[in-house]
Amino acid sequence: MNEAALHELLSGRRRDAGAKLLRCGLEVASWGYSSVMSLRNQAYQHHWLQIHKAPVPVISLGNLTTGGTGKTPLAAWLANWLLAQGYRPGLLSRGYHALEPVVQNRPDDSPADSPVESKGMKPVSPGNDEKRVLDRLCPLVPHLQQRDRVAAARKIVAESSCNVLLLDDGFQHRRLHRDLDLVLIDALQPWGYGHVLPRGLLRESLSGLCRADLILITRANQCSERQRESLLQKLRHIRGTDAAIEVAFVPSQLVDLYGVSQPLSLAAGKKSFGFCGIGNPAGFRQTIASLPINSLQIQTFPDHYHYHQADLEQLAQTAAHLGAEAVFTTQKDLVKIASTDWSGPPLYAIEIGVQFVRGASLLESRLHEVLAHRSSP
Repeated sequence: MNEAALHELLSGRRRDAGAKLLRCGLEVASWGYSSVMSLRNQAYQHHWLQIHKAPVPVISLGNLTTGGTGKTPLAAWLANWLLAQGYRPGLLSRGYHALEPVVQNRPDDSPADSPVESKGMKPVSPGNDEKRVLDRLCPLVPHLQQRDRVAAARKIVAESSCNVLLLDDGFQHRRLHRDLDLVLIDALQPWGYGHVLPRGLLRESLSGLCRADLILITRANQCSERQRESLLQKLRHIRGTDAAIEVAFVPSQLVDLYGVSQPLSLAAGKKSFGFCGIGNPAGFRQTIASLPINSLQIQTFPDHYHYHQADLEQLAQTAAHLGAEAVFTTQKDLVKIASTDWSGPPLYAIEIGVQFVRGASLLESRLHEVLAHRSSP
């Protein structure tokens, strides 16, 4: 079942007898999953399972649902903010869907000391798509991907002299103590269809939000005021407060296959084709819609999709057939494509920046508070 069909099923939009029967089966399976997660959380809550404390402060960035909530641009923002404050941050993540190195070829007409040489022309290090994007967005920040993040925390502090750690996708990773738990909620799909996996997209029950120190509502600029108020009302019901930081993701620039930045104005008026393989394709569609381009068609793939040569040839042919002058994708997709494997119209990733709609001062004050408590620059 592809991702679009899965969402049709889980959302309840598909209402045939087979879909209803399948949802019943998934509901039964979700009881078992939910029970296991509840027992696990209680075990950590009562210290039946050990929680390990890192030698430096740990800031966790996570979410309650599967799929894309925008952790990567926010992780980059946090890492660069910490650098600007004089800290030495390090990034920790598990490394799901790790990829082989992608070797980009420097164009023959670019000088050896050009930005192309330093941005993507050398072999890209192994890792998953999030790591490759973060390596570009915050190149001065060491990033260690390892399943055992307790061991990884000790290793990165010892080897890189980090004095604060960012735990990416860490809300359900309870073994490592965190000093600040930031949880992201996507305004476009906040509650995972109201059910725990596999019946819905929730990793645990909504009561888990009570563990969060701060809630960050992402894509806040893409929802209506009515949707926003409904979301805040739900937060008040669960947490007793609707205090939240509201974040918008805005296009900042284009990045070509060689890692070279280009202005957004380059896309103006162009007939375009788009594709993505991310957890929230609706967010990409909204981004495309915000640009002054003539979008012809957008093709979607499953989250973390690994593109084969046949896929890339098909995408290039589709773009040519549509008469597209440019092809747009996400940063997470572009880092998986070698320049030598693309034969279609010019291909660009849309680089996304973080813009705070509400609550930026609340986030910064909590960061300063936590960092002052356990460390100093």
